[in-house]
Amino acid sequence: RFHGEGFQEGFAEGSQAGMAEGRRYGALQGARMGSEIGCYLGFALMWHCLLQKCTDEKNSKKIRALDSLIGMIQKFPYEDPTYDKLQEDLEKVRGKFKQVCSMLNIQSDCRFGTERSSLTF
Repeated sequence: RFHGEGFQEGFAEGSQAGMAEGRRYGALQGARMGSEIGCYLGFALMWHCLLQKCTDEKNSKKIRALDSLIGMIQKFPYEDPTYDKLQEDLEKVRGKFKQVCSMLNIQSDCRFGTERSSLTF
């Protein structure tokens, strides 16, 4: 009897602690992802504005790639934490960002860690 009661109490306490830890971890990961996506969007919008002044063929390809990146970010499912292809879509955004950086001849160093998020050029 004592074994069963102890198990039930331990199980209930462990479940509550696990839920609290899961919420904290989820909030941290969501903030990191939001920071990363926001950085990409700011980068894309800034370069889009800079390149619109020039209308040669090279810049039109770059602008199209930036438009594609901006569109991917705008369609990103921010409000749906149960979206099953979240990581897959994030990888596509990262790949498009790298492609745009390559087209702009920019070597990017993205660091999104616990200490500080930064994007250097």
